[in-house]
Amino acid sequence: MTKSLKNLWGRFLFRDRGVIPTKRLLLLYLFISLVLLSGMGWGISWRNVITVNIIVFLISLVDLLLSPNKKQLFIKRTFPAELERGITYPVQLEITNHSQHSFSFRLIDGLPQTFETSFPVFGVAEKESTTEITYETIALVRGRYEIKKLYFRYSSLLGLWEKQKTDELMESVKVIPDLTETKQYLENAQKFLVYEGLKIRRQRSGVGDFSKIRSYVVGDDPRKINWRQTAKLQEVMTNDYEPEHGKYITILIDCGRMMGAELTKGNRLEKALEAALTVTAAALKNGDYVSVLAFSKEIKVFVPPAKGMAHLQTILHAIYHLNVDAAESNYAAVLQYLEMVQKKRSLLLLFSDVRTFLHEESALAYLKRLRQRHLFLMIGIEDKTLIKRTKEEPLDVQSAMVKSIAQQQILLKKREKIKWEKQGLQMIEAREEKLAIAAVSHYIDIMNQNLL
Repeated sequence: MTKSLKNLWGRFLFRDRGVIPTKRLLLLYLFISLVLLSGMGWGISWRNVITVNIIVFLISLVDLLLSPNKKQLFIKRTFPAELERGITYPVQLEITNHSQHSFSFRLIDGLPQTFETSFPVFGVAEKESTTEITYETIALVRGRYEIKKLYFRYSSLLGLWEKQKTDELMESVKVIPDLTETKQYLENAQKFLVYEGLKIRRQRSGVGDFSKIRSYVVGDDPRKINWRQTAKLQEVMTNDYEPEHGKYITILIDCGRMMGAELTKGNRLEKALEAALTVTAAALKNGDYVSVLAFSKEIKVFVPPAKGMAHLQTILHAIYHLNVDAAESNYAAVLQYLEMVQKKRSLLLLFSDVRTFLHEESALAYLKRLRQRHLFLMIGIEDKTLIKRTKEEPLDVQSAMVKSIAQQQILLKKREKIKWEKQGLQMIEAREEKLAIAAVSHYIDIMNQNLL
C-alpha cells in the first residue's frame, strides 16, 4: 500500500485530520444514481446525469464551507492522575464551540489498549456554548501510561461531510493496585476483620496498653467488658487494648514466574500487592515501621523502613508498576540481602507460592539464621484447581488417577510444611478473596500476643 493510500485509510480510521463523506452523502448519491440510471430509458441523457451529480456535489461543498472551522473548536480533557486497577473511573470532556452553527460529533480518545471503554462517544455541541460529556473507562493493567491524542469528528450543517480534528492532549496516568480492601480497613478495621472471628481479637491477658472504649462486637473477650460504661450508655461496651507500637515489619513480595498464575480476578501478584498494601496500612496505622522488598531473580525494589501514613504513598509509588518476571525466584539471594539491610528484629511477611518455596532447600539455611533475630511468616494463595480435583467423584480410571495425584500433591505439601514449621517457620495459605484479611489478622494476632 502506498503512502498516500495509507494516509487516506488512516483518515477513515480516526487518525490524523481530514474531511470525509458521511453515509448520508453516499446514500444520497446512490439514490440519485439509481433514479437517473432508471430514467435513462425515458430519454434522460448522460449530460443530464452528469449535470445533476455536479449540482449535488456543489451543494455538498457549500454545506462543507458553512460547517464550523476547526480553529473555532476547543477540547479539554479532565483525566484522573491515578486509577486503581479494575475500578471504573469517569473521564470528563469539555467541548467549546465558538462558531454560529450547532453540530453533532463523535470522538475516540487515545487510550492504551489495556484500558477498557466503549468508543466512539456521541454528542451534540450547541452554537457558541460549552458542552460537557463524560465517558467511563477501566484500567486492566498496572503501570504508567501516556495518553497523547484525542480524535474528534463533527458533521457539517446538512450532515453530508465530516471534519476530523486531532488534538494533542498530553496526560500522564498511573494505574495502581486496587486499594478497596485497604480503604475498608482504614475506615473500619473491626468490620473488615469480623469474618475472622475470635482469632482476630484474641490477646494475652494483661498484654498491651489501654486504647479506648468501644461497642462490643461478636468475638470480643467478655472479661474486658466495661460494666460502668455499659450501665451508663445502656449498650454493651468493652475496653480496647493495643500492643506496643514501633515494631518493624518487612514485607517481601515475590515477582517470580509462579506468581503469574491466573486467578478469578488478575493473577497471584495482583492479589499479593493488594494484600501487602493492606497489611502496610494496618501496620502504619498502628505506629509500626514498614519496609518493602520486591524480588524475583534479583532485587527489584527495596523501600527502607519508616512509619506514618505518608509512608504508604511512598511504598505505593515504589511497587505499583511491578510485573511478573519469566525467571524463577532466587529466595537464597533475597534472604542474604535481607540479612544485610534489616539489622533490627522484625516480622518477615513473605507473599509467595508455598509449593515452590517448600522445595528451596538453599533458602532453609538462611532462614534458620534469620529466625534467630526475626519472626518469619509466609502467606500464599491456595490452589483452587488442586482442591477441586481432590473433591471430584472418580467416575472412570482417568478421573480416579487425576484425583489420586491431586491428593498426593496435597499430602506432599503438608509433609514439607510440617518440616519447615518445626524449624519455627510458619506458613499459611488462604483463598484469593481472603488473602488480605488473612494477612492482616495474622499480623494483628502476632502483635497482640507480643511475639515480636
